[in-house]
Amino acid sequence: MRMANSSAEIANTNLPAFGICGWSGSGKTMLIEELARRLTSRGLKIAVVKHASHGFEVAGAEKDSNRCFRGGADILLTGPGGSFFWIHKAEGLVETIWRLTPEYDLILVEGFKSVPLPRKVWLGDACPPEAGQVTCTLGSNVDRVGIVLKMALDWLDHLAISTPVYAGILFGGASSRMGEPKHLIYHEGITWLERAAQALDPVVDQTVLLGRGEIPASLKSLVVLPDIKDKQGPLAGMLAALRWHPRASWLFVACDLPNISTDAIRWLLSMRMPGVWATMPRLGAEGVEPLLAHYDYRARPLLEFCLRPSEIAQMPQVRQPFPPAEIAEAWINANTPADRACI
Repeated sequence: MRMANSSAEIANTNLPAFGICGWSGSGKTMLIEELARRLTSRGLKIAVVKHASHGFEVAGAEKDSNRCFRGGADILLTGPGGSFFWIHKAEGLVETIWRLTPEYDLILVEGFKSVPLPRKVWLGDACPPEAGQVTCTLGSNVDRVGIVLKMALDWLDHLAISTPVYAGILFGGASSRMGEPKHLIYHEGITWLERAAQALDPVVDQTVLLGRGEIPASLKSLVVLPDIKDKQGPLAGMLAALRWHPRASWLFVACDLPNISTDAIRWLLSMRMPGVWATMPRLGAEGVEPLLAHYDYRARPLLEFCLRPSEIAQMPQVRQPFPPAEIAEAWINANTPADRACI
């Protein structure tokens, strides 16, 4: 997938970037520090990118950072609540934002007044022409923290539900207990693979098939992604999808869920919200369901270091809701002929 490669393009994306601009002394740093504190207290991961074209000085124990910065290095400083400050030269803002988005809920950008961003405010009574289009201008006599905090939270709410949703159906496993390829089992006139694709079609932007094996004629037009070589089991297909389209959120579905329904998928997508990087439903006390689950693109760094997708379930960014009783059967898989007979 091609990323935005210019500053103009970045303003028209759904990147979680929010700019705070103003002349020196306008209160940019103070506002950003308070925003970072309040946002991280809500469980969000925040990064701050600071423009330091005229040099940067950190008092006290961090004075070594000043020498490194003057020597040409970018500086990463730990901030409150797990946020960090990335202090760097003027070049490379677009690349920096793209690099940070998979690991942070929101990126606060201080300075860079001439760079278009999806959301940007100007601190001061009058916005200069070189700042371009800003969302609003905030004088010193208003509640800047309250106003910008609401704007940021509204922007995050929008992003949570507007990120493209792709679906990946995993198929082609050994099916040793079933005795035949599960994705090709017929039920009510269609295969289980086709049934999953039909349930997903009304609510996703695109469905892809993950694995290898015979594909029903009705699904021949779908993209098929082979498993990656450096992972085993479901992760081999899931990460193939996440690497193929790294800016989409993903629904991952097993082919052996004969009771899958569009209602269950809609409920799963209703769980999306800022700070939630994955939703893995729980049917009981035995653990979570990693398939027929939703993964924001920020889940990819977590999954890259796992052997099984369920390993991320205890991360604070992962939600584990109980599905309503009327749709819970959608998560019941069929592994044996006895399971199949109970459908």
